[in-house]
Parts: sequence; structure tokens; C-alpha cells
Amino acid sequence: MNSGGRPAALVCRGVTIGYGGEPIVRQLDLEVRRGETLALLGPSGSGKTSLLYAIAGFIEPRTGTIDIGGVTVASPSGHVPPERRGVGVVFQNYALWPHLDALDTVAYPLRRQGLRTAEARHEALALLDRMGIGALAHRRPAELSGGEQQRVGLARALARRSDLLLFDEPTAHLDSELRALLQEELGEQRAATGTAAVHATHDAAEALAVADRVALLREGRIVQHGSPAETYERPVDVAAARLTGPASVLEVVVGQRRGDRITVRVGDATIELPADQLQTGDPGPALALVRPEWARIGGALPGIVVHVAYRGAHTDVRLETLVGAVTVRSPGPPGCQPGEHVGWHLDRAWFVPPSGGA
Repeated sequence: MNSGGRPAALVCRGVTIGYGGEPIVRQLDLEVRRGETLALLGPSGSGKTSLLYAIAGFIEPRTGTIDIGGVTVASPSGHVPPERRGVGVVFQNYALWPHLDALDTVAYPLRRQGLRTAEARHEALALLDRMGIGALAHRRPAELSGGEQQRVGLARALARRSDLLLFDEPTAHLDSELRALLQEELGEQRAATGTAAVHATHDAAEALAVADRVALLREGRIVQHGSPAETYERPVDVAAARLTGPASVLEVVVGQRRGDRITVRVGDATIELPADQLQTGDPGPALALVRPEWARIGGALPGIVVHVAYRGAHTDVRLETLVGAVTVRSPGPPGCQPGEHVGWHLDRAWFVPPSGGA
């Protein structure tokens, strides 16, 4: 139950999923509140799609229970079929009916809800327009590109007006502008209806952009969950850091805490950083996880430029230093070239123990 007394949109307890060999998902617990978007972030093979299939009802878990809106839909004693679970689903393979055009594909769930054919088609066309493919309303799947098919699938899922939406890499074939528009549309839909969503992706930028909470999935287990800012800025280990975005790993020595500051030995130099960035509690060797925007060119720490990548709005510069390679992000075009000796400065870092999962 949530704080308002209403059941959560989704609750998984002790869910294990497998296809005959080793489990793909292992004793997983997960809860999604009403109106919340949870991003399930993990690499290929981590169990994201299998978990969504189990929630949708396409496969039965080996163990555990799944509740949707307070109703148990999967347990050792029973399994509710997919069509009775009331969830909107968009998977990577689109699953469009080959004999229906885009308009009737999206209108179908609206007609199932009791709308007349004309009204359902009118609303379906509005959804297709918001997806940017209204002009393709009368094309069948074979006449659509992969990205266009994906948008039809998304429109169909939104048309179901479900309390829970499941998305598996829903923007994988969309360009950046349309991806942003889609994320905005999903956000408006959720705000207007209280719809909850589980958004599975391996794209860290997308997960951080769409989610109220992010759950990091690795080898079938959730290794960290929290707000997008928490999972990005305070990863539990090196692997989690690299899953949520670019991160350099530097071997440093943490010194004594002095109030809200802590000394850190970086090669031959000693600097001070905020003490609340320390995950390991004891002085000694540690791994400093550094996002590109947490460091800058210009400072007392020495480095040699080994690579420069101009990316339009900013430039990423990789330096070789006494404590490892570090990528520094600077606004605008490049200001240095490979082979140059430069100084750099560390504004912040997140520290984990040396055993923090390289």
C-alpha cells in the first residue's frame, strides 16, 4: 500500500524467472507507485525483458508473486492471462497485426473500451499525430519503417488508458528530437491519468530523463535503486557508475576528515573535497569515480592530453594522469591538442572502496 491507502500500481515479491537453466531474474523485489515512472536500467542479458514479460503475463515466474493494482496476477497458486491484466505493453518487436493499418491498430483498444468506431478512429488519429505519423495512418506494418512501427506500438499502448504501462526500449529506433517529444508525451499522459510505467532500457540518458526512480539491474538482481540524481551521483560501485553514464576511475588515497571537508591524495598532490562524497568510511586507498563534468582543465594536477573529442556543445578531453585516465568535459570547442601537458582540477568525486567492482 502507498501512503494514501491505495494499492501500488505494481508489486513484485521474490520473483525468480528462468527458461530451464540458471535463473535470469533472481528473487527480485520491486514496487512501483501509482503515477510513478520507474526506469529499469541494465545491460543486455540482465533480465529486463524477462521481467517485463512476467509482469505482462507472457511467462510464469518460477517463484514469487506479482500484484498489479492490488490484485495478485501471478503466484504459486495461479496465473492471470495477459489479456486480463489491464496493462499497456510496448516491446522491441512491436507485435503489430499485419492485416490492420496504423489507424485501426491504435483504434482497436479504444473500441474494446466501448467507443464507437468513428470516435475511436478520431482519437487514434490524434495519438498518431502526436507520434508524428498521422500521415501514415492508413499504412500497414509492411509499409512502415522500424521506427514508424515502433511509434504505432507506442500509440496503441497509450490508447489502452491502462493504469500500468510497460516499455521495453521504446525509443530505440527514434531520432533524438522525436525521442524527446515522446518522453514529453509520456510524461503528460502520466500526469493526466495517474498512469504508472516501467521503462526498461540500456540507455542511461533516457533512464535519467524519464524516471522518477531508477533501478539498476545486473545479472537478474537489483543492485541499486533511487532517484535519477542519486543513482548518477552516488553509484554503489564502479559497475553501477559506468552503467549510468561515463565515469573515470582514479586510484587515490583518502585522508582525514576535517569538518565537512576531507583531504585526498591524488598522485603527488593533496586536495580537499566535500566529505559527503565519501562512501567508504575509513582513510586509506579508495577509488574516486569522476563524471566528465566534475573535473576541468586548468589547475595544479598534472596530465597529458591523449584524446580530444569535440561534440558541439562541449568537448571531452581524456587525460593520462598519475592516478589513471580521466575524461574532462569543457564547454565549446577544443582548447588543447593530444600530446600537450596541461593542468587539471577535480571539483568533486564519489569514492568507493578499492573492491568496488571494477
